[in-house]
Amino acid sequence: MTVLAMSHRELSRYDTLLRVTRRELRVEDAATLLGLTRRQVGRLLTRLRADGPEGLISRKRGRPSNRRHSDAFRERALALVREHYHDFGPTLATEYLAERHDVVISNESLRKWMISAGLWKDRDARRPRPYQPRYRRDCRGELIQVDGSKHWWFEDRGPQCTLLVYIDDATSELMHLKMVESESTFAYMDATREYIERHGKPVALYSDKHSVFRNPVATAKGDGMTHFGRALEALNIEIICANSPQAKGRVERANGTLQDRLVKAMRLEGISSIAEANAFLPTYMARHNQRFAKPPFDARDLHRPLAPHDDLRREMVWREQRKVTSSLTLHYNKAVFILEPTEVSRPLAGKRVDVCEYPDGRLEIRHGEHVLPYAMFDKIRQVNQAAVVDNKHLDAALEMAKLIQEQLPARKRNNNEPSRRSQPHTLFPAPAPENAAVKSRRGRPPLARTRPAAVLEPA
Repeated sequence: MTVLAMSHRELSRYDTLLRVTRRELRVEDAATLLGLTRRQVGRLLTRLRADGPEGLISRKRGRPSNRRHSDAFRERALALVREHYHDFGPTLATEYLAERHDVVISNESLRKWMISAGLWKDRDARRPRPYQPRYRRDCRGELIQVDGSKHWWFEDRGPQCTLLVYIDDATSELMHLKMVESESTFAYMDATREYIERHGKPVALYSDKHSVFRNPVATAKGDGMTHFGRALEALNIEIICANSPQAKGRVERANGTLQDRLVKAMRLEGISSIAEANAFLPTYMARHNQRFAKPPFDARDLHRPLAPHDDLRREMVWREQRKVTSSLTLHYNKAVFILEPTEVSRPLAGKRVDVCEYPDGRLEIRHGEHVLPYAMFDKIRQVNQAAVVDNKHLDAALEMAKLIQEQLPARKRNNNEPSRRSQPHTLFPAPAPENAAVKSRRGRPPLARTRPAAVLEPA
């Protein structure tokens, strides 16, 4: 059985001509119905009797148009688009082709050519990807979404800071809030420790691909795990990174709600510092959860208590290994740590020990269960060799020293050191500029006025 593809017009002609062959309709009447001449209807009847219904199909179908552009013209136009207008739309590219290259072509023709050549996408291909809503988890504590929201939480009353938000996926309940200076590893360690002490260990944390949770550059020296991820693994808590902000939309929408409601609540309370905000957040969380929390599908709570061997404060640390030299010293972050010669530390020459930095700023050197006492020598804090200057050149030398001190940048420590802004006390304080410009609330900070470098002329 042969299947013929006929247009609506050709089907109408076929039905009318069949009525003529059955002598139900005159040729003159058929010509009037089809809008053709009597002579043309006669030609169609001849083709129908000779070839059947296939004879009524247009002979131009499947053949190139006589008015089409040549292949050479098409290749020339596409070559110009690739070379000069690769990121132009078809309409704009058509205008420039006619203006600068004397290539006249319609917008629609160029659009079809660009789509077939992969230089343009049609409207359906450019439509944003739809994100299907994901069902909530069944139980409380099964999946905790976590994110940091940097915002002007105190408006003009205080500095810009970050709010760490822990929200339960099953109930949309705010589980923990903590205001910190910045979204850093130590800030998340401290906030997660407080969360676990209050609720227990969740099954998994759901976060973005921040460097706190995921190491984007895995090296051969390590396993690619971050310090925060290592701490969660030791506590048997899974960490899952979302591929897009829409995937963790529950915490993203909660951030928007907090940026509206929490800001106004703290304004009414006159809160203008991080310490005051952290004292107020438990009260706000209770009111927020009463308004927005949903009941879970399953009443079970999957938070787990701490195991007897779990030590939160010992695991939530920045831990790196260093090798002990034969003189019982080790190097860490451009500082030398000299171990006291004890019965535990003497056999450690040539072996590796753990250097542990705590969120509160403490630093411990551990080997197994032992904490090793040490003395620290900071290699950055050292005095330059004194210069010998004649008395008549003293004023010029002092002026030059002042200029050098003002323009000399602070010496940096290791590039992979943790951010210590959330630590109250630390052994490695960052040098702060004396005349730091006050940053504006929005937009770029004001440009600092720099003094021109003075030229010291020889006496």
